[in-house]
Amino acid sequence: MDKYKLLMRDILYVVLFAALFFLIQFIFEIGGALIYGLGNNLPVSDVITDMSCGKYSKLLTATVVLSSLVTVALYGKLKWAPVSPTYLRSKPWAVIAWVVFLALGSILPLEWIYEHIQISMPGHLSQLFEGIMKEPWGYVAIGLLVPVAEEMVFRGAILRKLLEMFAAPAGSKGDATNHWYPIIISALIFGVMHGNVAQGVHAFIIGLLLGWMYYRTRSVIPSIAFHWVNNSIAYVMFNFMPQMNDGKLIDLFHGDDKMMYMGLAFSLCIFIPAIIQLAAHMKPAK
Repeated sequence: MDKYKLLMRDILYVVLFAALFFLIQFIFEIGGALIYGLGNNLPVSDVITDMSCGKYSKLLTATVVLSSLVTVALYGKLKWAPVSPTYLRSKPWAVIAWVVFLALGSILPLEWIYEHIQISMPGHLSQLFEGIMKEPWGYVAIGLLVPVAEEMVFRGAILRKLLEMFAAPAGSKGDATNHWYPIIISALIFGVMHGNVAQGVHAFIIGLLLGWMYYRTRSVIPSIAFHWVNNSIAYVMFNFMPQMNDGKLIDLFHGDDKMMYMGLAFSLCIFIPAIIQLAAHMKPAK
């Protein structure tokens, strides 16, 4: 098979991985709305519209849980996102600990960037996520299953294939002509798949970090750990600090600019050492 055909095949795989992820979510959302609508004698179109605005939160949460489980099972079974205990057998506990610190140190700076680019999430999407967050099963969906499903798709499948596409010819030095090309492309796809500019920008920045971790380790375990911490903090803040749901970062510091910048500086004192330590210790399992 010539190089052009191989390239086209790999591009089609990347498109397939992304499209199927979206399709699985769509099927479960429509299927859930159809079952609920027919069972309660409601127009399916109305149920879909209400779900997109955060209503029927139990149904919405169930569709996220089920679609995530199917995604993990499908991508794992077909080996699109190869899963094995090899990386965990290498006992990467220090790396995972620094990933957790990296995630914690990124929360305030990313929120500060998010606010200063002055992009807000559309109202109906905000209501949708609030609907999931307020459900007891919301944490299972957002905090546990979504990180695993998204990392298997966007890092384990899409970025893995992109890294293969950009791989240097056999016999040359290095394993990629420039590994940042596939990392940036996968982060862009990750951002676009969130469906709105506000989340898309945030997801793109995080996607760069997650892609770098996957490139260095060839495992989705570190990126799942980061994603889990990030989503878990969002869930905890939503449920235990409700005053922050519609507020700004400065509200967390009771309107005190000095305290806010001290908080940002403290976060960077966690974030920067974590980056340095990960750069020094991340490597693929033997």
